[in-house]
Amino acid sequence: MSLENVKNYLGAFSLADRVREFPASSATVELAAAALGTAPERIAKTMSFYLKSGPIVVVAAGDTKIDNAKFKARFGEKARMIPAAEVECATGHPVGGVCPFALKEGVKVYLDEGLRRFESVFPACGSAHSAIELKIEELERAVGAHEWADVCRPAT
Repeated sequence: MSLENVKNYLGAFSLADRVREFPASSATVELAAAALGTAPERIAKTMSFYLKSGPIVVVAAGDTKIDNAKFKARFGEKARMIPAAEVECATGHPVGGVCPFALKEGVKVYLDEGLRRFESVFPACGSAHSAIELKIEELERAVGAHEWADVCRPAT
């Protein structure tokens, strides 16, 4: 159902026809990169966190990870990922398909500054077998109310 919700949501931006579905899983950065035939860093992974004010998602490049000091400086609290068993209830999407589209009301979206180095990226589309290629400007437009944040560092 989440994939259909995302397609309907993206339809309002004339982007639904660009959603790609795969027979194999694209639930991790590595699997998504293989399914799409692209570099892992261009996978726009969406990570979900609880803040005191409610759930948020951070969309980041596939070759980065959360920098705890930057996260705390930005949000005033420690990074606390949403447990896997609670992700779908909190965001509206299952683990492996969390994306910045068609989220549950109240979930705020943050785009990590590291995404700006790419012309386009590949976020998931609500399932562990889907993705869409979007230019950064298209991602910003489709996400709507969002903020840019510098909360990641290279994974290496």
